[in-house]
Amino acid sequence: MAEIRKRMVFHGRVQGVGFRYTARHLAASLGLTGWVRNEYDGTVHMEVQGRKAMIYKLMEGLNRGMYISIDWIDEKDIPVIEERSFVVR
Repeated sequence: MAEIRKRMVFHGRVQGVGFRYTARHLAASLGLTGWVRNEYDGTVHMEVQGRKAMIYKLMEGLNRGMYISIDWIDEKDIPVIEERSFVVR
């Protein structure tokens, strides 16, 4: 199955609640690559790459976070790149 890459912007209660480290842990366990970072406007930006089904599992896991509350996600498909891990920026 082909890999895809998505750029996502998360809105809601997504900073100060362990979002980035939860994302890193889930992404690594699912074999995904990419990065996640907090932005000054209170959003969290993420680029994630892997099989579509695994990206959806990542999203399900983030939505189950105890303190995380995602109101909406802006999402865009972007070109796949060469990388080896998922990191917090």
